[in-house]
Amino acid sequence: MLNRTIAPAFQPINKLAIHEPESFEYANGLKAFVFQSPELELIKFEFVFENHFDTHELTLMNTALSAMFKEGTSSRTSGQIADEIDFLGAYLMPEYSFDHTSLTLYTMHKHVAQVLPIVSDILQHSIFPQKELDTYVRNNKQSLEISLKKNDFIARRLFYQNVFGDNRYGAVPSPEAFDAITRESLLKLYNKQIQPSNCTLFVAGNVTKDVLAIVDSIFGQQWENTYSDRDKDLFVLGEVKSQIITDFKAESLQSAIRIGGHSINREHPDFPALQFVNTLFGGFFGSRLMRNIREDKGYTYSIGSAAVSLQHAGFFTIASEVGVDVTQATMDEIEKEFKLLGNELAEEDEIALVRNYMQGVLLGSLESIFSHADKYKAVYYSGMDLSYYDYYADVMNAMDPLKVQEIAHKYFDYDKMVKVVVGQLN
Repeated sequence: MLNRTIAPAFQPINKLAIHEPESFEYANGLKAFVFQSPELELIKFEFVFENHFDTHELTLMNTALSAMFKEGTSSRTSGQIADEIDFLGAYLMPEYSFDHTSLTLYTMHKHVAQVLPIVSDILQHSIFPQKELDTYVRNNKQSLEISLKKNDFIARRLFYQNVFGDNRYGAVPSPEAFDAITRESLLKLYNKQIQPSNCTLFVAGNVTKDVLAIVDSIFGQQWENTYSDRDKDLFVLGEVKSQIITDFKAESLQSAIRIGGHSINREHPDFPALQFVNTLFGGFFGSRLMRNIREDKGYTYSIGSAAVSLQHAGFFTIASEVGVDVTQATMDEIEKEFKLLGNELAEEDEIALVRNYMQGVLLGSLESIFSHADKYKAVYYSGMDLSYYDYYADVMNAMDPLKVQEIAHKYFDYDKMVKVVVGQLN
């Protein structure tokens, strides 16, 4: 009889079975990666475009471009687009990140031939109607003005500004910046960026030969490049100046804290080990920061850290909100945890707990063919292949107290980090 008082034994991950995609490259420069799951009638199409910038272009423009994708084409209004998509039971979602803009479609296999022409219309004939643009600008200015009254939002802005400086990662909009978004400027960016030669298509689900033929016809043959003279993508990462930045708010009951700085990204061989140490330090509910500052001291409801990989950089950050009367005490405890991480060896039991947690999260993130596509996309844009995840598993299994301390000494130096406090530093 099964004894439910005894936990099952942990089994280390040695090799992950992640689906390899079938790849296509069309004459117009469009690249496609297809992840087959014949038993799944739902299909996901994700069109991903690399964001382009020059020194005179507002970063805010790429955000507006993504948000305005579905607001009308030369043959369809925004209402018509929404009605057609809804009638076919599909879901269409634009997304924006620092490095990429994407348009994602979920649809049933039987409706592919009807839905993809709508997507094609959006990608080739969007017109960004002035009425919808005015609404977008008005709503986002109001939303930003409200957010600028929130300590955590201000702290995040100050953090990005002081860590990254004058580039796409450090740029933060003012309400007035929205007034510079014009229909003409959006169309210029759209015509430069939304081109097949700047697009990678990820398709996952029951992708039959008929579906591939439709993709080939609509996006491989009928979609033509109309812009080829792109400006060079400029990116300069300045030095981080270690400093304490405070924004005093006399009426605040809580202070927002942000601490961090530059770090490595996924391309660096130390990145999996950095993720491991970050998880131990502040990356999950059982982390040191949570145990100390939430559970032991009761200073906050939540505190966490993250190691983030971007295309041109990486960064480490800690974020929390605490009562104004314990802001300084919280900063002191965070500094203490940094010193302990570098000066004292972690216990084997703690390392085993973090390893099992991270391996469990990794396995849990592979529940569908869509998540397999996401795993591939993450390494693809870092110039890697799926062997990265075998390397990742090997690093997890090899982590020990000395390796944790080594990574802490290399990447977790509190004295070199930017510290932001919005509220009161008492």
